[in-house]
Amino acid sequence: MKSSIRTSRRVATAVALGSVLALTATACGDDGSGAGGDKGAEGSGKGKIVFWDNNGGVRTDIWKQIIADFEKANPSIKVEYVGIAATEYQSKVDTAIQGGGLPDVGGVGAAMAAGFAAQNALDPLDGRLGKSPLKGKLNEGMVQSLKSAGGGEALYSIPTSANNGTLYYRTDLFRKAGLDAPTTWEKFYEAAEKLTDAKKNEFGYTIRGGAGSIAQALDAMYGQSGITSFWDAGGKKTTVNDPKNVEALQKYAGLYKKYTPAADLNNDFTKMVAQWDSGTIGMLNHNLGSYQDHVKALGPDKFRGIPQPTGPGGKRVQVSNPVDGLGLFKSSKNKEAAWKFIEFAASHESNSKWNESAGAIPSHTDAAKDAWISEAEPTKLAAGALNDGSTTIVQLPYYLPDWNSISKADNEPAFQKVLLGDMSAKEFLDKMADQLNEAQAEWDQQKG
Repeated sequence: MKSSIRTSRRVATAVALGSVLALTATACGDDGSGAGGDKGAEGSGKGKIVFWDNNGGVRTDIWKQIIADFEKANPSIKVEYVGIAATEYQSKVDTAIQGGGLPDVGGVGAAMAAGFAAQNALDPLDGRLGKSPLKGKLNEGMVQSLKSAGGGEALYSIPTSANNGTLYYRTDLFRKAGLDAPTTWEKFYEAAEKLTDAKKNEFGYTIRGGAGSIAQALDAMYGQSGITSFWDAGGKKTTVNDPKNVEALQKYAGLYKKYTPAADLNNDFTKMVAQWDSGTIGMLNHNLGSYQDHVKALGPDKFRGIPQPTGPGGKRVQVSNPVDGLGLFKSSKNKEAAWKFIEFAASHESNSKWNESAGAIPSHTDAAKDAWISEAEPTKLAAGALNDGSTTIVQLPYYLPDWNSISKADNEPAFQKVLLGDMSAKEFLDKMADQLNEAQAEWDQQKG
């Protein structure tokens, strides 16, 4: 059975990777002749375009504001907004890639770029960016993160924001318990224990055991171990099952049901955020995107959002800070108008407006200097941690065609077994390491 799974994965990887390599070899993109078909067409630069939001509902209002601004500035273009829930977005795009019906523009974050590019669904944007007012105005680290995520040869998404991992904690509960802010992992674990009184339904922490659990677990592992690279020096073997990471995951998973609610086993981000906002849990590990939810639920004075705790030697290590962006789908018949919308959305004013609403870090360098950044403490601290040299980012291998299946479908159920004590942290990480090493070897072989 294991051999069969590996064989099918190898075939899928080879096909997808072959598409990526073929695509990046001709990264100049469509010739603008209006040839239609899978290549789409430049179009007239007027008329209607369709935009798919990859976080519909949560960000619908702010996108509609930006669309209204865009249509006012470009009266000959109309934008049809389609909001799709984050949990459904990737499958919707994958289905449309196979069956037709893709939009002109869509959200393309780092975790999705390789998969969409591998299916030849995205236009490379390097040439357009090079001729745009955005040239030299986008955060270079975010640009490189998206370029690396897409395979390293071409840029398939224009960055709009970074949604950094953040540790939220209840300042009122910490003061009452006489605890210091959880700025180190040692203080984090101390607080998780001291703030727990299960009989009163009070817990020190809420852990993510459902959808999206692997990224949070990796962040906690590398943060505690201090390991700064996802691969060893040779770039062939992953460090996920390094003994230091095994020890870190074992300690982190040990929080479950002892210092966290039992219901956390099935927590996705919405359940986890809602549970923390109910008011009886000391700490939550999420990202900047939920800041406004916490303000609405708790008020601005009962909590803080700070960068992830520091580990060995006082250094902070985090896995890839999630970078989101906008991609231009290759099948678009009106690429000129679609690109105008992307340019507008990533411009100083729009990018600042969107990120202020989301509480995220702007991609436009001028927007990152706007006054609201100083007033939104979690965003200010996160931006500072990224830019002051105190944080090392471990880049996740988003470029691997198998990354999403390995980090989600293949291992989220297994992580639940770790939380329940039915699988050891070492067994779990060894299995994941085998999958990652095989996927990397196939990637290297196809590239070679």
